Amino acid sequence: MKTVYATLAFAVASLAQAHEMLPTYPRLKPSYVDDVMQTKMRMFNKRQDVEWYEIGVFDAEWNPVPFVTGYRILKLEYLSHVTFDVYIRESDARRAHYICSQSKLKRDDSEGTVIASRICSKFKPPLL
Repeated sequence: MKTVYATLAFAVASLAQAHEMLPTYPRLKPSYVDDVMQTKMRMFNKRQDVEWYEIGVFDAEWNPVPFVTGYRILKLEYLSHVTFDVYIRESDARRAHYICSQSKLKRDDSEGTVIASRICSKFKPPLL
C-alpha cells in the first residue's frame, strides 16, 4: 500500500514539472494564404531532462489532422519558451479539435523510469 502512495506522490510531483502550452483554447483564424487557417501557440519548458517536443493536431477521436508548422519537432531548452504558428487547411479546420505537444525523450541505457508528458489545448470553433 505504501508503494501505491509513493508512486502516486511521484506522479503528481512529476506533473508539476511538465511543460506548458498556451493558449489553452486557441482559435483558428484566416491566414494570409487563401483557404488556410492559422493560430499562434507558445510553449514553456519546465523539465530539465527534456529538450525536444513534438507537435500534433487531432480530431475529436484523436485521429491526426494534417497541419503545417515551422518545425513539427521543436527544441526547447529548460526554462525557455518558443512561439510558433500552426496552419490548417480550411477544409480540415472543423475536424481539428486538439493541438498537442509531447515530450521526446532521449533513449539511453538507464534503468530508471522515464515519464513523458503530453499537453493538449482544445480549439475553439473556427471563424469560418
